Amino acid sequence: MSLKNSLLFIFAVLLLVSCDKKRVFDQYKSFGTTWPKDSVASFVYNNQDTTKAYDLYLNLRSNNDYPFNNIFLIVMTEAPGGLTKVDTVEYQMANPDGSLLGDGFSDVKESKLYFKEKFKFEKIGDYKIGIQQAVRQTGKIDGVQDLAGITEVGFRIEKLD
Repeated sequence: MSLKNSLLFIFAVLLLVSCDKKRVFDQYKSFGTTWPKDSVASFVYNNQDTTKAYDLYLNLRSNNDYPFNNIFLIVMTEAPGGLTKVDTVEYQMANPDGSLLGDGFSDVKESKLYFKEKFKFEKIGDYKIGIQQAVRQTGKIDGVQDLAGITEVGFRIEKLD
């Protein structure tokens, strides 16, 4: 690699790192080509501040194999001490023409989905977050056993400005 290419690479890495100053926590779990109904993407965040508010996001990486317009997720949040809150959320994943929403240049798109705005962690300690897909086909009671097209599931916490 030439000196010019090396400097360009270093500059690009620094630019990417410096643009993410809001990040407090950001992790992903991979499911391969399908997301099984019973598989939970689990994350543990060790909170050390009960005074600040944060924005919480669910991040999904999807590809053109995703067959639905929207997605339903069950999000379980367990606070230190065991209090668990369960939310069922729905997000739009595709445009009316079927093209995926999200950012990305290839067929893989990343969707950064608001989960909680201005959220305050009430206790110091480990918060456990579990994300499970709850997609159903129209007219069917049982959920989709193996959801195609969702390759990774992430959880992100950002500082507020």
